[in-house]
Amino acid sequence: MIDMKGKNLVSVHDLSREEVDQIFKTAEYLKMKKKTGEKCEILKDKTLAMIFEKPSLRTRVTFETGMTQLGGHAIYLAPTDIQMGKREPVYDVARNLSRWVDGIMIRTFSNDIVVELAEESKVPVINALSDLLHPCQSLTDLFTVYEKKRVLEGLKLAYVGDGNNVCHSLMFTCAKLDVKMSIACPDGYEPSKEIEKLAKEDGLELMITENPEKAVKEADVIYTDVWTSMGQESEKEKRLDIFRNYQVNMDLVRKAKSDVIVMHCLPAHYDEEITKEVIESKYSVVYDEAENRLHVQKAVMALTM
Repeated sequence: MIDMKGKNLVSVHDLSREEVDQIFKTAEYLKMKKKTGEKCEILKDKTLAMIFEKPSLRTRVTFETGMTQLGGHAIYLAPTDIQMGKREPVYDVARNLSRWVDGIMIRTFSNDIVVELAEESKVPVINALSDLLHPCQSLTDLFTVYEKKRVLEGLKLAYVGDGNNVCHSLMFTCAKLDVKMSIACPDGYEPSKEIEKLAKEDGLELMITENPEKAVKEADVIYTDVWTSMGQESEKEKRLDIFRNYQVNMDLVRKAKSDVIVMHCLPAHYDEEITKEVIESKYSVVYDEAENRLHVQKAVMALTM
């Protein structure tokens, strides 16, 4: 077993294949323990500081519940509690929290804040979302695919929509696990070239196209996310027009493999990037995916804290 104690999770790119496998095995174990009602208080008497500069349902509930199930305690810090960069610099926040808690989770705008926090902290830092990356989500997604398919190597995941933070982390995670990716997005909304370069260096087999039907052909997984993320509200009408042909609906789903599964990190904007019909269909694993955020994040905390 690899010792991950004290390791940060800023990006999946920083993890080895063995570390990703270990997270999955631990998540599977912790999920089984929860289902059987057995206590697993690995983090008894430990405390997680949760820094939120962006609101969330899934992130707060799953991290806070996860710490409770592992025997620890979580402290919610709202945007007004810290005001990093305004009330005090990031490095002071990191140095102070490191003296009090056993781990720090942050959900923020700038990925640079996560990087600096990790560099200055003496306890592990978990990136729970930045504008560039969403590693906890992508680890959860591929864990869920493994649950459903019992194999990952050689599968094809088709991502349809905006080349955003979720897409970036999926690229890194698919690269680690030998899952092929196709990305369908409008011109000008492709994923970061730097992320693409790093993911390909990690071995990602990638196709980027403007044609959703081409992307989902022979796909084992179809994935989508909102077209307008937090902080992009002023672009909503423009994006609705640009992305109108990138909706994941039943017509598109039927162009993939017959046993395709459909994923969405939620919250969904129904009848924009995905239809309610697809979410409620036999192809959807969206709510299993949401549940697994709890178990995968528990695994990350248990291994690093």
